[in-house]
Amino acid sequence: MSPHSTYETLRQFADSWGLVATFVLFVVLVAWPFRPGARKANEEAANMIFAEDNRGGDYNGE
Repeated sequence: MSPHSTYETLRQFADSWGLVATFVLFVVLVAWPFRPGARKANEEAANMIFAEDNRGGDYNGE
């Protein structure tokens, strides 16, 4: 098998099943935050910036 035919085979695979796999991965990643069990984790992440800092005052890296 020549390198040219290997390239053509891989390109044909990427144009067909690679595209399908990429689309499925995209749909899964977009739908992941909307799954029923994720509500608590999403709310915690959204409100994390409003949490009180227990150290008090400005954070100076110590």
